[in-house]
Amino acid sequence: MRSPSISLRLTGWVAATFLSGFVVFGTIMWFDLKIALLKGRDKTVFTRAKRLVDLLESSRQDSPARLNGKFEDFQEDTPEGNLIQVFNARGERMLPPAGATATEVAWPRVQAAEMQSFAIIEIGGQDFRVFERTVCIGGRKLRIFVAGQLEDNRHLLSRFTDGLLWTIPALLLLSMLAGYFVSRRALNPIDRFIASARLISIGSLSRRLPLPNARDEMARLAETCNDMLARLETAVGQITRFTADASHELRSPISFIRTVAEYALRSPNLNAESADAFRDIVSESELAARLLEDMLTLARADASTGETVFEPVDFSAAVQSATDRIRSLESRSHEFSIEIAREPLYVMGDRTSLARLAWILIDNAIKYTPTGGGRVAVSLTGTDHEANLEVTDNGVGIPAVALPRIFDRFFRVDPSRTQPEGSGLGL
Repeated sequence: MRSPSISLRLTGWVAATFLSGFVVFGTIMWFDLKIALLKGRDKTVFTRAKRLVDLLESSRQDSPARLNGKFEDFQEDTPEGNLIQVFNARGERMLPPAGATATEVAWPRVQAAEMQSFAIIEIGGQDFRVFERTVCIGGRKLRIFVAGQLEDNRHLLSRFTDGLLWTIPALLLLSMLAGYFVSRRALNPIDRFIASARLISIGSLSRRLPLPNARDEMARLAETCNDMLARLETAVGQITRFTADASHELRSPISFIRTVAEYALRSPNLNAESADAFRDIVSESELAARLLEDMLTLARADASTGETVFEPVDFSAAVQSATDRIRSLESRSHEFSIEIAREPLYVMGDRTSLARLAWILIDNAIKYTPTGGGRVAVSLTGTDHEANLEVTDNGVGIPAVALPRIFDRFFRVDPSRTQPEGSGLGL
């Protein structure tokens, strides 16, 4: 499987980091809100208990009936007053009195005097916060219980939780969009580097990657690549100059060898064995001369010192000049089919190089198509925007694994060199 792009991976990392941080933040805020609400409820019931203690302190000299009346008024003025009760040391309820209507609650037990504590109990299927306190008033030990409902707290926490859950998808989408935007902004220089690098070939090593304005990692990467390109340009230039110089210098010795061999073949005293040897020398000298000429042409093209001139060229005429040479090959018993547009078909290029290209394609088709039933077809068609030259044959063909390398220099499909003559420099 292909690995996802860097921008998508960065987007995923940003989204995952943001989501993890939001979950942690939401969890902390949820517990903080829960504790704050509980403390608020504790403060409420504590304040109610304090007011009740003040009421009891101020009513020490009152009769039981008057005390009961004050307590009833206190309950009516206090929210959840029915959840406020007072017990004596024996556990008997004093307020509200035994005959009064009161909510039956299983209050928690207090273990020591002058002790206060908070607890949570269940009343009617709902949770309540209870504050219990033991006080001594007028020489009597009393236990005070004050309860407050927690349903509002639960409802608020539920709404807060729902808000968090509904916010997560929106924030996740927002973080993904932000992460993708930031990653694309950060990787834009790399896209420019890639576009510039694709324009660099062996003939354009003088090109350089654009340097970003910021002095960051991208700038250092571009500088490093440009330094590498400079070294490659120098190395390729040295190799190209060596190839051109060597090809140029070798032409004279090979021409001299060929001339001497041809001169020797004119001798009337030459025996048959020597004549065959000199003919081989002449043949190989011709092949070596053509190879050197091809190498010199390529070296000049790489060094941009050749005589290539790009201008509007009638490609039909260039292909026609190549197909005219086929007439001399009729003895090979190939069947030729030539279809060339009669009207001029202009393209931008070098006239000599285009004619040579057409002939190389045709010559390769002829070389690798056996005689006797061999067919070679040449077709040139075009439109206002392009020219299409097709050379087809029914020869041995090219294996699929070799197709990516057919334009490599000195590449031959048959490494044993048992195929027809050639250097692998034509294409």
